[in-house]
Amino acid sequence: MLKVIMTLLIGTLSLFASSDSTVEIPNLTMTWVGFATLIIFIIGYYFVAAEEKYAIDKAKPALFIGTFMFMLIALYYTLNNLDMNLVHTQAQHLILEIAEIFFFLFVAMTYIESLLHMGVFDALKYNLVSKGYTYRKLFWVTGFLAFFISPVADNLTTALILSTVLITIEKTRKDFLVPGAINIVVAANAGGAWSPFGDITTLMAWTAGKGVFTDFLYLFPSAISGFLLTSFLLSRFVPNIVPAFDVTNEPKPKMTEGAKVVMFLGVFTIFCAVISHQVLHLPAMWGMMFGLSLLKVYAYGLSKKYGKNHFNIFHSMAKIENNTLMFFFGILAAVGALYFVGWLGLAAIVYDPNVLGPTWSNIGVGFVSAIVDNVPVMSAILKANPTMGLDQWMLVTLTAGVGGSLISFGSAAGVGVMGKLHGIYTFGSHMKYAWTILLGYILSCSVWYFQYHILGISH
Repeated sequence: MLKVIMTLLIGTLSLFASSDSTVEIPNLTMTWVGFATLIIFIIGYYFVAAEEKYAIDKAKPALFIGTFMFMLIALYYTLNNLDMNLVHTQAQHLILEIAEIFFFLFVAMTYIESLLHMGVFDALKYNLVSKGYTYRKLFWVTGFLAFFISPVADNLTTALILSTVLITIEKTRKDFLVPGAINIVVAANAGGAWSPFGDITTLMAWTAGKGVFTDFLYLFPSAISGFLLTSFLLSRFVPNIVPAFDVTNEPKPKMTEGAKVVMFLGVFTIFCAVISHQVLHLPAMWGMMFGLSLLKVYAYGLSKKYGKNHFNIFHSMAKIENNTLMFFFGILAAVGALYFVGWLGLAAIVYDPNVLGPTWSNIGVGFVSAIVDNVPVMSAILKANPTMGLDQWMLVTLTAGVGGSLISFGSAAGVGVMGKLHGIYTFGSHMKYAWTILLGYILSCSVWYFQYHILGISH
């Protein structure tokens, strides 16, 4: 099935090459299909946001509204004898955008699952908890690890791994677990903001050509300053005592043969993605797929040397969170439909200098991302494509990423940690310390302004 999907998606790339997108798209906001798509999106997104309340995976409503909205648009065009080539062309545009990020995430997830299978993260967890650190020191160590792992992996995976470390160390003390969980979420989101592949939002901005690879690295000062301020404030609430963790009762995990080579291949795959996008002018996913081919070849060699059960890459692929990929497809399709109808053009009015202007609008994006998942927010902005300079595109990348930390369910990392620390890390416990995150957010935006508009040292 996966092979079929991949074939179909790649096939659309060649079809898109000959498409004509110069024809003006009619504004349908004041028609029945315009109101229908808006209402469907609002209702569907309510169920996405209320995932935990209704015990329904967010991929289900997202995929439904994403596909249904476009079908309604196509029906409207058919009934009114409008140019169906416009629908076809927009669908091809959308498939191209989704495919580039879909395959990128697919390969990244495969590598992460492979490393999990080979015991890399189990070894990391054991090494951390066996050092005899105090709660406060473990708080700082897990935070820094999240900040620097997230740019290479992704914020969700990073948050899940390190929240597992927390619950391994201590299962009851909320004065350690809650600040520690918040710190990991903030660190993972902040760390993902200064890397083109640390978060889906930054990946979207990078693949959309809003900045080259090095442009995102200039966000490091803003990201780390906000994280450090929040972490410092949170650390004051963490007890400075050694946890009662008996390492002798925990078996020492051992990485399987070939794990270090897989780690190297993962780093090399990221390098290939950068070279593909920046030097060869190919989609970043091309370099990622090349890296996947290398992993498959190496997996074949391991199976010949140690047996088929030692490392099977298809087992890693089978463990990928396909729901995450389906949610991504559905929500981007839904936002694409809103753009096609004309709603995003209206929303982009706030970027007008006579209204809010780019800076205040982009700062506000962070607060919107806290309530609404940052993926559709960033997708909407990219679709609306307001006229902005590089400094503003970097600002919105920063705020969309770190702003999701303001509320527990505002980012994938936060939702993931809520699941891991169920009943401990909750909306209420998060909001108790939300003021520390807000101060960090303000500092991040201030550092951005100082860097880009006072010093002018972004390049």
